[in-house]
Amino acid sequence: MTVDLAVVPVAGRGTRLLPLTKSQPKEMLPVGRKPVVQYVVEELARCGIGRLIFVTGPGKTAIENHFDFDAELVAHLRETGKEELLAELAFEGQPVEYFYTRQRRQLGLGHAVLCAQPVVDNQPFVVALGDSIIGLHAESQVVRSMIDQFERARADAVIAFEEVPREDVTHYGIAKPRRQTGDVFELDDLVEKPDVAEAPSTLAVAARYVFSPAIFECLKRTPPGKGEEIQLTDAIRLLIQQGGKVLGAVLPPGQRRFDIGNFESYFQAFVEFALADPDDGLALRRHLERLLAPDGSRPCC
Repeated sequence: MTVDLAVVPVAGRGTRLLPLTKSQPKEMLPVGRKPVVQYVVEELARCGIGRLIFVTGPGKTAIENHFDFDAELVAHLRETGKEELLAELAFEGQPVEYFYTRQRRQLGLGHAVLCAQPVVDNQPFVVALGDSIIGLHAESQVVRSMIDQFERARADAVIAFEEVPREDVTHYGIAKPRRQTGDVFELDDLVEKPDVAEAPSTLAVAARYVFSPAIFECLKRTPPGKGEEIQLTDAIRLLIQQGGKVLGAVLPPGQRRFDIGNFESYFQAFVEFALADPDDGLALRRHLERLLAPDGSRPCC
């Protein structure tokens, strides 16, 4: 049976993006023409995911509302002669079933995944972080490729990784490959935020995972760390240590991760997606060129 179920954790408060996230989920922030989480869902649907479990928290009802059918809005667009805008709501009709469960306390990403166990039950599943887009306009097929690797190798987990500059390894979980002979490799360990000199590689965890149900027992056995949070990385390490087969898959060129976790990365993602917009990207590019021109040719206002 192929993997067609995904867990999308969206319970985080997004405090690094205040005040934007005071009254709206960070996963609903716009990047180009769509909210972040819509790109994630469209990516998963494109990769064959038919059932999706959101792990939510306080203040996240906008996500549920976004993926509901809005018959009143459709009627309004038709009555006011704006039928051409109905195409912008096509995502509502995606062949995806949505389920919602709640992380009642902020106890880390690992705990959020564990909250989905009663719905997932004894099935393999994808985890896709709701604040991270893979590939420009989320046209990536990396999750499909990871599922294929998971099934072919009969693995316990497959984790996506991306190359990062060595000076940035201190911000990520970093792979220690057993033997890296290509873009797919077996993991010997994961090192959380290592010092630059001690990092076993420059491959950083990239927000997409495929798991067998074995991860749930590892999460239950993972002790809380800083802030009483249960870390998913620690549970993956336990899975490796007890003999589980855990593979890493490197993101292919052109399918890098856009992490909407802080203002710098959010601004960069928005600009890059907006510049690629088929209707208004060229006009934006010209505007930016004028703004960045030498002082002598810069517009006065």
